[in-house]
Amino acid sequence: MWSVAVTTVLAGLLALYLYQRMSHPFFWADLMYYLKLWSYRHTLQTRMQKGIITFLDCFLHQARTKPNKPFIIFEEQTLTYQDVDRRSNQFANAFRAEASLKKGDIVAQLMCNEPDFLCVWLGLCKLGCEVAFVNVNIKGKSLLHSLHSCGAKTLVVGAGIALLCFYVCCVIMLTTLSVLLTVICETFLRSKLFLTAQPILAYMVLRLAMYTRVNTHSSYVMIMESFILTAASHIYYLVHFVEEVLPDLRKDNVATWVVDYTSPSEDFNSLLDKVERMSGETLSELPKVDIMSNFLFIFTSGTTGLSKAARIGHLKAIMSMAFLQMCGATSDDIIYSPLPLYHMSASLLGIGGCIQLGATCVLKKKFSASQFWKDCVKHNVSVVQYIGELCRYLVNHPVVPEEKTHSVWLAAGSGLKSDVWKAFVKRFGGIRVREGYGLTEASIGFLNYTDVVGPIGRASFFNKLSMPFELLRYDLETYEPVRTDSGRCIRAQKGEPGILVAPMTAVNQFLGYAGNKCESEKKLLKNVFKTGDIYFNTGDLLVHDHKDFLYFHDRIGDTFRWKGENVSTTEVSEVLGLLDFIQETSVYGVTIPGYEGRAGMAAIVLKQDYKLNGEELYNHLLKTLPAYAWPWFLRIRSIPISDSQT
Repeated sequence: MWSVAVTTVLAGLLALYLYQRMSHPFFWADLMYYLKLWSYRHTLQTRMQKGIITFLDCFLHQARTKPNKPFIIFEEQTLTYQDVDRRSNQFANAFRAEASLKKGDIVAQLMCNEPDFLCVWLGLCKLGCEVAFVNVNIKGKSLLHSLHSCGAKTLVVGAGIALLCFYVCCVIMLTTLSVLLTVICETFLRSKLFLTAQPILAYMVLRLAMYTRVNTHSSYVMIMESFILTAASHIYYLVHFVEEVLPDLRKDNVATWVVDYTSPSEDFNSLLDKVERMSGETLSELPKVDIMSNFLFIFTSGTTGLSKAARIGHLKAIMSMAFLQMCGATSDDIIYSPLPLYHMSASLLGIGGCIQLGATCVLKKKFSASQFWKDCVKHNVSVVQYIGELCRYLVNHPVVPEEKTHSVWLAAGSGLKSDVWKAFVKRFGGIRVREGYGLTEASIGFLNYTDVVGPIGRASFFNKLSMPFELLRYDLETYEPVRTDSGRCIRAQKGEPGILVAPMTAVNQFLGYAGNKCESEKKLLKNVFKTGDIYFNTGDLLVHDHKDFLYFHDRIGDTFRWKGENVSTTEVSEVLGLLDFIQETSVYGVTIPGYEGRAGMAAIVLKQDYKLNGEELYNHLLKTLPAYAWPWFLRIRSIPISDSQT
């Protein structure tokens, strides 16, 4: 009797196991991830009960408990948690004493990757200021637009690095060899090496090609010239970009501080000379904050229009800090981040993730494919942060000895295409990849915690339990959600691309765009499934497959992504339209085989009796747009774009 019962139970369990393996093969992985997420939230609640509530609180907690633990490794510098804490105190005291900054003031931060980026940021946080991270590539009107939109009345500018003299000397030297290098230049300009070379090197060879009378007006070289020239323009000091808009800054009463011991002119205030005189002791009292209030501003183009200052709440900031932990990283890991700190990926996910773990971050000024694995070996890196373009550069780079001797076991990031993913894992030693998806504006996000190549996350029962979302059917022409006769939206079927939306909740905040109520309202969908409900519209198209995996499909709206940055077609079109020989222009993104994202294509109509002036076009773009926003391709049309059927 008992043997029959035991046999029956065992047979039932075996049948259940086989059913689970065949129908729900990722059930246990989904459950374990859900429990891991629940555990983090429980830990967060416990910390909050002890007064560790905000991003700053988490950092100060690590500075108290692990004061001598290396926090930032930058070039030959190593700063412990205590070092960064003390230096940020000095910055806080300097800003309070010299700039009269206080709680609620908005401060724009225009700095490249360096330890003082973090010290300035944390110092301002200790005063209760709201910091706005400004993209170091923008200039002119785009820079002014960013400052106006966030409402900053103080601008902190990094000293930057200038290599202009080095470049000039190299050009003078290389031009003496022009005859011998003609063939080499021609080969280089038409090879893939030209696309991946450092901007300064590519620009010098391009100029050399001109001296040696290489046919630089061929279609391919003309397309590439604009990109390399603008990339080379980044070698100027950041303060030079600010000097271009100083009259407007004075008019708006914006105080400008440069992170240096001296100021380039009377319009700038030097900061480091004042910081060195300040105490590094803990501030007597830190301002109290509401966890549901705004923490900082990060600029994003969203899916339409010019860049917008997205409000990042304290709650979203501390939730973002869980990213590396959810990927599997621990406090013993050394984490390599070559991504720009003005983006959320590096600042909140990367630096914030290190703070959450109490780990060490190797900070790189700028990504370099040739130095990547050398840095990893030198600093014994175990975890790397990536975006898709970064991995493609590494895969396309020639073999280096260090790529076989590194200790990296985990790569965490987003935007990795399947072909690069496979090649990356195969070539660099079976590194575990954790591909994610997230937004600057809202807390909706996914993580592919399995080893399946391609998806950005899962959409199982447990996933929707922790982070509710829906994919909506959309109109193929307007990209607006399709609604029924009763006005309700329709869920997309499995395998069908749909617009990702998420219900607005206390956890999934959307604080809107600063100074742009209209664009903020456009991101909200109302009465989606019932009267009164409100969903955040991500503007991204995802596909939910029959195995409950989520795949990124496309982005809707008038922006596209190139070189890891969002490009606004509206902004580029307006800039091109200012040229006196252009009558009409239309800008859009086009895919290029072997490259991530979309490159800019500008279709232009010339005014009657005018010709394309390449030199004027180049000079105009150089002054107005960052390198990644320049169109790679030009289509010169003879009829108005609005009258064309193509």
